[in-house]
Amino acid sequence: MNLKERFRKEMVPVIQERLGLSNVNAVPKVTKVVINMGVGEAVNDKKHLESAVNDLRAITGQKPVVTKARKSVASFKIRDGWPLGCKVTLRGDRMYDFLERLVNIAIPRERDFRGLNPKSFDQQGNYSMGIKEQIIFPEINYDNIDKIRGMDVCINTSAKNKEDAKILLEVLEFPFKS
Repeated sequence: MNLKERFRKEMVPVIQERLGLSNVNAVPKVTKVVINMGVGEAVNDKKHLESAVNDLRAITGQKPVVTKARKSVASFKIRDGWPLGCKVTLRGDRMYDFLERLVNIAIPRERDFRGLNPKSFDQQGNYSMGIKEQIIFPEINYDNIDKIRGMDVCINTSAKNKEDAKILLEVLEFPFKS
């Protein structure tokens, strides 16, 4: 049984009980996951951006959108409109598949991992985390990477506040520091 089915059948009643909600539709859910990879080296060599796009495509199973600089910064030698990174927005089945792989496979493979920071919630109930290296995902072949890159993962929820969102992610088995 995949995470989406487990969430509907097993986790929603637990969240409903912990939050004291009477309506099943009031239970907070994960609405989308955005994975962003900034590639500053793309200023000098476009091959870095191509390999980052390929890595992100392998991790998420979806084609990334190339992000461009919004304004010129002379000290970083960046011009307006230059490609500097890539991002993917996941919803639905792909989102649940990614979350399952993130929690069960990727995060435990992270070096010196002591738990996720429970303070990384914003006021609207969204959670953001950084991943230092893309090689913790099993889809990435260690021999084919040119450089170790990090990425940002932002998990958007329908929770009203950060306490409700924390309960949601705890039930989804996110390993927070105690």
